[in-house]
Amino acid sequence: MSSNNIYPVILCGGSGTRLWPLSRKSFPKQFLSLNSQSSYSLLQQTQIRIKNFKNFSNTIFICNEEHRFIVAEQMREIEIKPNSIILEPIGRNTAPSIVLAALQSLKSNKDPILLILSSDHLMSCDENFNLGLHNAFELARDGRIVTFGIKPTFPNTGFGYIQSKKPLNFEFSEGSEIKRFIEKPNLTLAQEFLLDGRYSWNSGMFVFKASTIISEVKKFYPEIINCCKKALESSKEDLDFKRIEEKDFSDCPPYSIDVAVMEKTKIGSVVPLNIKWTDIGSWKSLWEYEKKNEEGNVLEGKVFLNNVKDSYFKSSKNRLLVGLGVKELIVVDTDDVTLISDKNKSQEVKNLVKEIKEIGMIEAENHKTGFRPWGKYLTIANDEFWQVKLIEVKPGHSLSLQKHKFRSEHWVVVKGIAQVRIEDEFFKLKENQSTFIPLGLKHQLSNPGQEDLLIIEVQCGEYLGEDDIIRFEDKYGRK
Repeated sequence: MSSNNIYPVILCGGSGTRLWPLSRKSFPKQFLSLNSQSSYSLLQQTQIRIKNFKNFSNTIFICNEEHRFIVAEQMREIEIKPNSIILEPIGRNTAPSIVLAALQSLKSNKDPILLILSSDHLMSCDENFNLGLHNAFELARDGRIVTFGIKPTFPNTGFGYIQSKKPLNFEFSEGSEIKRFIEKPNLTLAQEFLLDGRYSWNSGMFVFKASTIISEVKKFYPEIINCCKKALESSKEDLDFKRIEEKDFSDCPPYSIDVAVMEKTKIGSVVPLNIKWTDIGSWKSLWEYEKKNEEGNVLEGKVFLNNVKDSYFKSSKNRLLVGLGVKELIVVDTDDVTLISDKNKSQEVKNLVKEIKEIGMIEAENHKTGFRPWGKYLTIANDEFWQVKLIEVKPGHSLSLQKHKFRSEHWVVVKGIAQVRIEDEFFKLKENQSTFIPLGLKHQLSNPGQEDLLIIEVQCGEYLGEDDIIRFEDKYGRK
């Protein structure tokens, strides 16, 4: 196979509300480190799995605009240079995303093979995985559209299933024609599927040539191709990102690739994988994946349990989380929310988040920690007319030159060196030094040092929303 003829495509969209409150719209699960065996985020782990394949091109990432700097920063942390980071102005499901990637890949390669990966899966990467990839690439070269089926280990009702036309050979990962797809069966069917060698879990990973997938999508939903072509032609380059034109892209039918192609195509194949895998569709699925102690518990963070069984306890803060005399629970503690759930009802968390959002609670979507291209901030305390934040600025980075209509600010440096601009005055602040920015004055905070800059910011005013910013200059292209 010729060098750089395989283009990995990692889909980074989605809000991951089933893993709320850790995963929220502002910082969903693909950007979190969720498994105890790795300090890397799920997105980083996805890229690391394919990092050492020599015949792979640089990865194409597809995400929404809100998360663009998170994707770029997490790739920088593991020394990955993306082929492209495509920004979708609106979520339209996986079929339009994959078409965008296929069209983009054809600009720099005659007809590459695409490896489509989700950014929020946990899986083992071993020889079985490598063999499955090799077989999938061979099938794709022959014009097949390939998906990967995972060997079921128990009757899971939270996964979709694939039925092949013949029993699957998991030892050698031999491909088989697909007969049909089954969406999340009931327990009786799942138990039947477990005993039938033709069934596998639908992994949501795919391999095909760019021209093949475009041809099949065009056959069933030509409007997806037309809208994506127009949106891509009108796209704009912005730093390391490709901004897709909103009007044409929003006209795309919002279909998954399974609905748009896989359930209809006559050239679909499934390659079976005998690997440890989960799509982390709920807290229960993460509990199932993780290694448990003798009592069947998974513990993360500062946790102490007495007479607790078959539960998941996660403390993401320094405070102690204690359990006594309970079983089959999910307990997740964050800065601002504590979730307590029956483990077997954790699939319903998504509906719970919807209800919390409808009554106006900001915790449904937003963390107290906000992530920005220059670093991040944590809201420590707040009331109606004041709030206190811990701001962390990365070395060499700057906030925008800005002013506020409704608030003044006090800055106290607690670590590092701050370069401060207030109107046309420039000065530096060291640890334990402070300054005051009156309402309405232009100001900018920068980190000229070699270590992270930490400041305490006290805001006072009649309105303290993040949208009270008028930008004059911004190195990240924000308006």
